[in-house]
Amino acid sequence: MAVKIGINPLTWTNDDMPSLGRETPLEVCLKEGCEAGYRGFELGNKFPRKANILSPILDKYNLELVSGWHSGFLLDRSVEEEAKSAKEHIELLKAMGCKAFIFCELTNCVHGKIKTPVRHRVPFQKNRWTEYGKKLSEFSSFLKKQGLQLVYHHHMGTIIQKEEEIDKLMRNTSEEVGLLFDTGHAYFAGVNLSRILMSWQHRIHHVHCKDIRKDVLNYAKNSNLSFLDAVLKGVFTVPGDGCIDYEKVFTQLKEANYKGWLVVEAEQDPAIATPLKYAQIGIKNIIKIAQNTGLIINHN
Repeated sequence: MAVKIGINPLTWTNDDMPSLGRETPLEVCLKEGCEAGYRGFELGNKFPRKANILSPILDKYNLELVSGWHSGFLLDRSVEEEAKSAKEHIELLKAMGCKAFIFCELTNCVHGKIKTPVRHRVPFQKNRWTEYGKKLSEFSSFLKKQGLQLVYHHHMGTIIQKEEEIDKLMRNTSEEVGLLFDTGHAYFAGVNLSRILMSWQHRIHHVHCKDIRKDVLNYAKNSNLSFLDAVLKGVFTVPGDGCIDYEKVFTQLKEANYKGWLVVEAEQDPAIATPLKYAQIGIKNIIKIAQNTGLIINHN
């Protein structure tokens, strides 16, 4: 099966730091993403949330809606409350033909607090794994009935960040709960990318592709920076422009018969990292590495 290449609008405009790219209209993001050769976009704050408005905008640039992030608070909510909070998001994804529902638990998160060092995040409470796993499994089953696959986004500064936390999440949830594998967040957190890919390949249904500037990562850790400050310093870049071994990652995805989206999601300061330039570098590198590893890309 072939994969598709998409991009997140964080390249142009940042949802966590709205001042980055504030002046850039949605049409510029879509036009340049199309020009660079991407098949689709994930949602961002500037996207309309009604399918009848969003669909013709994307059609103008021959783009698909890939998926979109949902901020979950299931640790403190009931499944019914979470479903109610996600109602409009679910309706939009379904109407736009999306398959994946991106879920990230934000209870006790620090990733959006620029003055809080990422190492000061609140870890997952050990006595709540069984309870949380049951609720997330129930919510995933609910989404499945809507035609959507829940993919859990492990993320720096949240309660699911480290390798052992990803493992525990997967072990405490049903097979219906999928994983969004984010290369950059995994590397930032010290995760063994190859082992996670090997262990949970059958549950990986969505992939975010970003790279890491290792010198900036070392500086961020040594200086006890917040997640947002690390982003501003340039810790992330596009695939093939950093230290992650993407040939190994793509080889494992091919061996796992991965058939979802590869989404370039590399938040940088657009005033420093020109969005179109880096969007072009990202897709060029992905295509080259895919060819080297035999990972087939759907260009249609």
